[in-house]
Amino acid sequence: MALLALEEAQARLLALAEPLPAEKLPLGDASGRYLAEPLLARRTQPAADLSAMDGYALRAADLPGPWRVVGESAAGHPFAGSVGAGEAVRIATGALIPAGADMVLMQEDATREGDALRLTGTPPAPPHKHIRRRGLDFAEGAALLPAGTRLGPGQLALAVAAGHGILSVRRPARLAIIDSGDELAADPAACAAHQVPASNGVMLAALAASEPCEVRRIGPVPDDLGALSDALSRAGDADVIVTSGGASVGDRDLIRPALAEWGAELDFWKVAIKPGKPVMVARKGTQLVVGLPGNPVSSLVTAYLFLLPLLRALGGSNAPLPRTVAAVLAEPLPAGGERREFLRACWDAAGVHRQAVQDSGALASLAGSNVLIDRPAGAPPASVGDTVPVYLLENGGIA
Repeated sequence: MALLALEEAQARLLALAEPLPAEKLPLGDASGRYLAEPLLARRTQPAADLSAMDGYALRAADLPGPWRVVGESAAGHPFAGSVGAGEAVRIATGALIPAGADMVLMQEDATREGDALRLTGTPPAPPHKHIRRRGLDFAEGAALLPAGTRLGPGQLALAVAAGHGILSVRRPARLAIIDSGDELAADPAACAAHQVPASNGVMLAALAASEPCEVRRIGPVPDDLGALSDALSRAGDADVIVTSGGASVGDRDLIRPALAEWGAELDFWKVAIKPGKPVMVARKGTQLVVGLPGNPVSSLVTAYLFLLPLLRALGGSNAPLPRTVAAVLAEPLPAGGERREFLRACWDAAGVHRQAVQDSGALASLAGSNVLIDRPAGAPPASVGDTVPVYLLENGGIA
């Protein structure tokens, strides 16, 4: 099976991902979920003209004054009357503009003695400068957010302001993580010389936690066809099964035959990237399987590029793929290799520093990195000050 380009492999994976069913949730429980339908405004915001400053509401036609203060309009407590010729109403930020007024004079531009008010500064130009007009933010019926938008703090606040208390969102994906390998020790405190602690499961679960999903871990599972098939069966009603290890071409790499015995159909295997070439994707009914390499860095990189986008697509995201941002190199880079590379690096105030150790089993350099440099195959050497695309490792790579 020929190596696929990254974009082709991602497209094939996402083509398999049907958004999960929608459910209605109270707005306070919907954080991090993806909208299942567009968010429409049920009200106009602001619902009336409001003051954007502390000062005095009056008629622009009465400039330059003086005025007589006839009342007060506070936030939540509007002035009951209307403003006539030569009159002013003390007004607070966010308060309703009284009837008859069309200007707010900032308190810094006026002097008040009792009920007498006079101009001592510069009136606003234009006169309505300090008024938030009705519908400034949005009008009733306006489309505010498209389906597939992830609900963060700003989006939830907007939904409240738009009159919503319950939202239609996609249910979280059920994810089963299977660690496999004879060399894996479940207890890191009891790890023999021929073993390594089983770190991939906790790493992948932590990465998946950046998306709405329910995670179950299975393993570590030995390199045994029967044990692997049983582990796949134990995944039960998982929407996504992610395996770690056994995806390469060695005699003990049994994920492919285990998938075949379990009844899954392989969609693709091997992508032209480094690290992570042996990533595979298979399907059994509605269940999707993402087979990741066992080396922890390879596992993390491929999970970042494939598992996270899959979870987002199932969750209903309208933009599931991670995005790069431009960063400036703080040190030179050598020419690229035959495959597209994702280099661990640290981005600080000085720029991007490539980690000295790029071995796919080196966890210290992974933990010390906050970005991956996206290095094209055959890229020419890069110099200090050159701009390179990087993926953000924090927050699941949402730039």
